[in-house]
Amino acid sequence: MNRRDFLAVSASSAIAFPRALSASKFAIPATDTFQVEISQASPFNVEDKCQLFVDQVLVRETHAVCFSLHPGEKHPQNPLVRPTLPWEGWRLELYGTVIFDQQEKLFKMWYNGEAPDYFPDYAALYAVSNDGVSWEKPLVGTTPCLKAVRHNAVANACLLPNVIKDVHDPDPARRYKMLCWVTNIENKFGYHSMTSPDGLHWKPLSTVPISPGGDVITGYYDEQRSLYVAFVKIMTEIRGHQRRVFYVITSQDFETWTRPELALVPDLRDDAGSLERIEEVRPLLDVPDNAREMRTEFYGMGIYRHESCTLSFPWVFTINNDGRFGNQEGPFELQLGVSRDLVHWERPFRLPCVLRGRLDEWDCGLFVTPAQALRVGDEIWLYYGGSNYTHGTPCLYKSEGTGRGTKYTGSIGLVKWKLDRFVSVDAGSETGTLTTVPLIFSGTRLEINAQTRPGGEITVEITDAAGRAINAFGSSLRFEGDSLRHVIAWAHGQDVSRLRTQPISLKFHLKNAELYSFAFRG
Repeated sequence: MNRRDFLAVSASSAIAFPRALSASKFAIPATDTFQVEISQASPFNVEDKCQLFVDQVLVRETHAVCFSLHPGEKHPQNPLVRPTLPWEGWRLELYGTVIFDQQEKLFKMWYNGEAPDYFPDYAALYAVSNDGVSWEKPLVGTTPCLKAVRHNAVANACLLPNVIKDVHDPDPARRYKMLCWVTNIENKFGYHSMTSPDGLHWKPLSTVPISPGGDVITGYYDEQRSLYVAFVKIMTEIRGHQRRVFYVITSQDFETWTRPELALVPDLRDDAGSLERIEEVRPLLDVPDNAREMRTEFYGMGIYRHESCTLSFPWVFTINNDGRFGNQEGPFELQLGVSRDLVHWERPFRLPCVLRGRLDEWDCGLFVTPAQALRVGDEIWLYYGGSNYTHGTPCLYKSEGTGRGTKYTGSIGLVKWKLDRFVSVDAGSETGTLTTVPLIFSGTRLEINAQTRPGGEITVEITDAAGRAINAFGSSLRFEGDSLRHVIAWAHGQDVSRLRTQPISLKFHLKNAELYSFAFRG
């Protein structure tokens, strides 16, 4: 079964809730599930970690402020990677991974192409870059090809190659690890794991699927939890429709995985906004709307492991109708989510964090991401795959006379954020305030990531948990300007270490200013 046939089947058939499945069908213990972290919630321990405002867990009260989403800035040379080699086919999909290899000082990318004349199933392709912008496709291919050519394919029948470089594994043959959707490797199908000494020569590890479901998977290593984490797509009935939703599984050893735990599900607010997203791409759609079928699903997700939370970039699939070729029609967009435990997710902004291109541009239809965004210096980089077609466009299902490779194609681009500047607390000419819930911390100084406009300023007060003033920590010295890590000072100086043993609250005063985060450092 090729990929498109599989998608057509998976979109119309349900997979039972995984708790009801026999453990013999995939590699998990009989009863284990991912354990949600339980810790003291109040006073909230922020330790010395940066705290974002993507969620409002730490917000107690606000006055005359609002919260704003900041879409990433697209690289001016986008798209950075296009299909230029015959075995890449007519389009590229960043169903994979981009890492920065610290040991080799090299950006590395694993991605998918579509060229059945060269590879019978989807091949995992490999590219490298010194700067993350100009990419080379070295002819280091290691997998058989139907034509006698040198190539850059390192695995065949392997969709969504989620690659992890593990410098701590004592076995050099397991230096690289992969989670992927296997279409047919040694008669294996489904979500599987692989290992490699170099990221180029891959051997299967799992003997049975690590989870039910299919076909999109996001896998990475979570250093803070010391766990391998994967988000897997399992069709589940939600409000009368079988939908693409995501479950989380984890492993301590990359071999034994927990049972899937439901994590990311579209809600009524998602469905209610469907028509607006459909209207944005109306000229691209292949079929008219069907109100009974219109809905929202999650096709995939990328991750950014922030120091105090996990951010996600869900691929929001808005369906306007069943497609003409056994699937569904509609566009994707990338939004922003946040979780502090990997199971419970908030998405305050149902808006794109990567802006859709104009309808005549390369990234106006579908959007996908690699497994993770990267921190590069004082920026966050998110590579993404974009297309100028939607999910039901005939070019995805027929090769002749559909504009495949001429009118329609898919490529890879990049968006960037300044460090932690995803969401801001904003105030205008009227001074606004934001007061936190009671906190405890472990640093010695308070830093903010913020910027002010002409005539703007930010000051901070520290109070006790009841909001009463603490001597010497009333209104701070004013901050004006633009800084990723400005240290707040009071008349007596910057040191706040004497408050570490007691719950406190922060009260930010903002005028013509944007506040992105705060942290107790030192």
